[in-house]
Order: sequence, then structure tokens, then C-alpha cells
Amino acid sequence: MGFGFGFETAEFGDFEMDIEDVQVRKKKKYDRIWKVGFGGSVCSKPVILNGVIYFGSLDHNVYAVNIKTEKEFWRFKTNGIILDSSPTIHNDILFIGCFGGTIHAINIRTGREVWHYRAGGEINCRPLVWNGAVYFTSKDGFLYIVDETDGKEIWRFRTGDEMVSSPTVHKGKIFIGSYDGNLYCVRGDTCKEAWRFRTGAEIENDDQFLIHEGIIYFGGFDNFLYAVDTETGKEVWRFRTGKYGNNSVPVIHNDVLYHGSRDGIFYALSLEGKEIWRFKTGAEITDKGPLVYKGRIYFGCGDGNVYCLNSEGEEIWRHRTDGSVYTSVIEHEGVLYFGSWDCHLYALDADTGKEIWRFATSTLTKAPLPPAYECFEMEIKKETHIEEAMGDSKYKKKKEETSSLSDYHITSEYHTESEYKQKSDYDVSFVMFEGVLEGEELWTSDLKISSPGSRISMPS
Repeated sequence: MGFGFGFETAEFGDFEMDIEDVQVRKKKKYDRIWKVGFGGSVCSKPVILNGVIYFGSLDHNVYAVNIKTEKEFWRFKTNGIILDSSPTIHNDILFIGCFGGTIHAINIRTGREVWHYRAGGEINCRPLVWNGAVYFTSKDGFLYIVDETDGKEIWRFRTGDEMVSSPTVHKGKIFIGSYDGNLYCVRGDTCKEAWRFRTGAEIENDDQFLIHEGIIYFGGFDNFLYAVDTETGKEVWRFRTGKYGNNSVPVIHNDVLYHGSRDGIFYALSLEGKEIWRFKTGAEITDKGPLVYKGRIYFGCGDGNVYCLNSEGEEIWRHRTDGSVYTSVIEHEGVLYFGSWDCHLYALDADTGKEIWRFATSTLTKAPLPPAYECFEMEIKKETHIEEAMGDSKYKKKKEETSSLSDYHITSEYHTESEYKQKSDYDVSFVMFEGVLEGEELWTSDLKISSPGSRISMPS
């Protein structure tokens, strides 16, 4: 159940207040993904090879489906839910991780397991295969490297906190992000740290980082999108998004950077980090990178839609599913493929957005998922006027106080007290108001956008 927030004022039953009196704060470490439960939902980015599409599901299964006949080729059951771990295929072997802490190597012709390796925590990343080894990260804070042929551990590298990071290789170095707020550059030959770059909060990348002309681009839960030099680890620029962080992967096309944010805004930026335009959706964008195909931009959203935009940020069409779309959209021979939280894999016509077919997983019960913004809380700054008498004259003294929504008996079933008290390295005092629960209207720092699907051009 959502609150009826407006843009000019926020209304709470018997009272209302100016939007300037509302601010959003991050109250604890982002842990939403670790609370996801069993169900038929699809969050894993699919892969197509030789007419077969491969993807994982929160029902513990990896599926292989013929894209022409729409028939299941095989399925393989893992020992845990498969959330953001997308398959990687190399030499006819599919590698995928799960919340059981296991990385599985599966023969794509037979659907049978070749080997598996058990890490010390949940695996929620896309594995990297490079130089005869498989690289992946785990909730236990380690980057693991195991032999591609038999799964024997070669070495591991430890960070300071949990990891949901798909390792990325560039010029012999491995790049990973950690919930300790650091981007790490690790030498692939020695497993030694080359450098680290410090941000203000968790870094989560469900798919490989974008690296373009020696610059790595990534977002963090401190509300910035970063551009960092891969050789030196020095910041090139940063771009501020909303108040709910970033955990999607940007892409570059024709020297334009496209990025979706958890504040529900899809951004087009120059390679210098300047905003070109923005497009407002109805919920968080946490996909594994938008698709650019024939001059059009496709991406999924937590509001259940897949959006198709032109290069000017104008909507061409949208396709609605019955669940959030957290997977990336992929294209094959003019057909788009993606998974939805509604327990289906979809195939759409890329030109029209019309559905061609859908494939149901083993159960149509959606996996339980906490609200998108549960690690954030809204605070209300209120002003009281205290009259004090001085002789025959009186004056009003202005006193500013801060109170939480709990002062007004507004509660959520997901509200919990956190033991984490994190402080950002960056200034987060700028007051901004955005919806606290999924599906509410959002507000951004420098302009107001009144309706979903609107496109705003930024002045030059």
C-alpha cells in the first residue's frame, strides 16, 4: 500500500508539507537481493547459441529452450535460486552460479553437469571465462578463480565485504566491485591488487562492466555514475543520479552513454558526463544493460514494462508484462528476448513490440521480493515557532527539527531497524524527495516530471 505523495506537497492524512521539507536517507547496507525467495520468476539475462536460448530462474532451474519451436530442450536443477547470475557459454560448456553457493559447469548438448565448485556464500554474478579459468564472485567477499576443465581452485582474492559483481577483464587485469565501496583492479597473472577506487557506498554490477577506450563506467549506491581511468584508477568524472543508488550497467552507442537508475530515470549522457536527455519510467531500472539495435534503445523496468525509445529519448512503444523486468533485453534475428518476474521468458517483435511467444517456468508463483527502496527512509524536517517574551516585546524564534515518518504513525510491514550506520564519503545532505515504495511517482533534483513515459530534453 503506497502513500499519496504529490509533487508540490506531500500529504499525510490530516496534514501536508512542502516538498523541501522531505529528504531521503540510506539507513542501512543494501541487502534486498539476499531476501529474495523461491518462485518461477526470471531475472537471469538469457544467452542464445545455435537456436537455443539459455537462462536461469528462481525455481533453481537452468533452462534450454528452442527459439523456433518454443519447446524445452532440457533443464538442469541447481542447489539454489538463480537471481542475477546469467549464463556464460564457452566450448559448449555453460557456467552459471546460484544462491546455493555453487558454480555449475553444464554440457549444453546433454544438459548434464561436468563439474561444480562450492564457494563460501551465495553467487549472484555472471561468470567470466578467460585464459582457461572461470572467474566469479560470492557473497563471502571473495573473487574466485577455478580451472575451466575440472573446477579446481587456482586462487582467490578477498575484498572487504559482500560481492555481487561480474568480473571484467581488460588488458590482463580483472575489475570487480564490492559492497565495501571499492572498485578493485587485480592483476590476472599474480592475483595482486593493482589499485582500488573508493566510492561512497556499495558497488553492484550484475553483468560485466562497460570499458571503453581505457575508461571503466560503473554506478554505486552513493547515487553516482563514475568514469575511472583503467590504468591509473583516477576518477575522470562522476554524474549524480537520484537518491536510490545505481546497480545497472551502462552501454555506449555512437558516443552516447545510456544508463538506467534506481530512481526510475533513464539517462543519455555525453562521454564527458554531461546530460543530454532523460526519460522517466514508473519504477526502478536495475537491468543488466540496455540494448541498442537499429538506432533504437530497449530496456526493462521494475514497472513491468519493456521500453523502446528512439535516439532522442522519445518513446516508440512499450510492452507490459505482469511482473518487473530486471533482465536485459537481447536481440536475435529481429526478435527480442527477456525474462520477467511474472515467471515467463518473452519473445517480442523488435519493430512493433508485439508478443510472438512466451515460455513459462516450472511454477507461476512469483518469487517473494522486498520493496525496492527498503534500505532507504524518508525523513521530514519540520519547523516550530517558539514565542519567547523579553520584557514588553515578543519575538519568534525559529527552531528546526527532524522527525521520521514514525512520528505520524505511518508504518510499513518491511520496516526494520538496521544495525548498519554507514556514512558516505560524499555530501548527501542535498534534499530530494522520491517515492518510498515501488510504483510511486518519483522526483529528481533539478526538474519535475509529471507523468510516466515523458521525455525531457536538457538545455544546452
